[in-house]
Amino acid sequence: MTHPLPTPFTGAAAWLGRDMTARQTDWLIHLTPAQISGLETAAAHYLSQGRDVGEIAADTFPLPNFAAHLKTLSETLLHGRGFEVLRGLPVSSYTQETAATIFCGIGAHLGRARSQNAAGHILGHVRNIGVDANDPTTRIYQTADRQTFHTDSADVVGLLCLREAQVGGMSLLVSAQTIANRMAAQRPDLLALLFDPIATDRRGEIPDGADPFMRIPVLNWHDGNLTVFYQRQYIESAQRFAGAPRLTDQHIEALDLFDSLANDPDLHLSMQLQPGDMLFVYNHSQLHDRTGFTDWPKSNWPDPNKRRHLLRLWLSMPNDRALPDVFGERYGSIEIGNRGGIITAQTSLNAPLD
Repeated sequence: MTHPLPTPFTGAAAWLGRDMTARQTDWLIHLTPAQISGLETAAAHYLSQGRDVGEIAADTFPLPNFAAHLKTLSETLLHGRGFEVLRGLPVSSYTQETAATIFCGIGAHLGRARSQNAAGHILGHVRNIGVDANDPTTRIYQTADRQTFHTDSADVVGLLCLREAQVGGMSLLVSAQTIANRMAAQRPDLLALLFDPIATDRRGEIPDGADPFMRIPVLNWHDGNLTVFYQRQYIESAQRFAGAPRLTDQHIEALDLFDSLANDPDLHLSMQLQPGDMLFVYNHSQLHDRTGFTDWPKSNWPDPNKRRHLLRLWLSMPNDRALPDVFGERYGSIEIGNRGGIITAQTSLNAPLD
């Protein structure tokens, strides 16, 4: 770290979970009937033209009753508390195509959709597909296991809940600035270690010529901003590679304290997303998590595929902060408005609807 952190951070992004729990009306926004009608009209018009959902842009998805709020939401994400939930979309009455079109249309007003895997999917499906969470090639979101606090590989992640789990699957958020404040007060020596390059596993999605791991610090101080990049399971699995920087006992102690603070109920916010809820999170200032869950038994559903299911968007945001050069290891380009996602030589952007 070449510049001392201006701790304690005191801005809107340095929130406490207990405060956010008490101020739910600040971040839980209920859609109005007029806004919902506008979203449905825009989706119906777009789909009537036979266009691919992955090609939606703000000018092809007009939202006269909602565009102003989405501009405010962008400011909230980039320069405010870093998250918001939009509630009230009646997804149970939609086809999955309509729900995806509305979600991607909202995303297009916020930023530019990015690929979430080597297959080029700009629309992700977050659900348990029965893979082994202990397999180092598994993406944790494809299991029912606890995810642990992490960031995604884009400026903003958006989640649209289509169906809840039978039990569990709570969404958790925590502020990186708040964690840094606590570490600075308790163990500044350990906080400093989180600015060292630390290997993170790419989990098999490797750009041409790149190592199978990245060397991005957990915390980065650049251009007056604290930027976080974190996934503990992927840090641990990266140690399987001979070329990865070794974690020292001190680094492990620092990561353990980081995790302990993130899991402090006083610091993080817990919520249960309902069908129709859309959660948007700014990855550079916030970490998110999901508790483990038990899905509905297949025998309880007429359709055996009706399990917990969320749609996901990764967005590159215009007018965003500058990122340090090391983020090029993950994003390829760090050009503002055109960065993030997972790109390989075989990547071709598309939006799978199921």
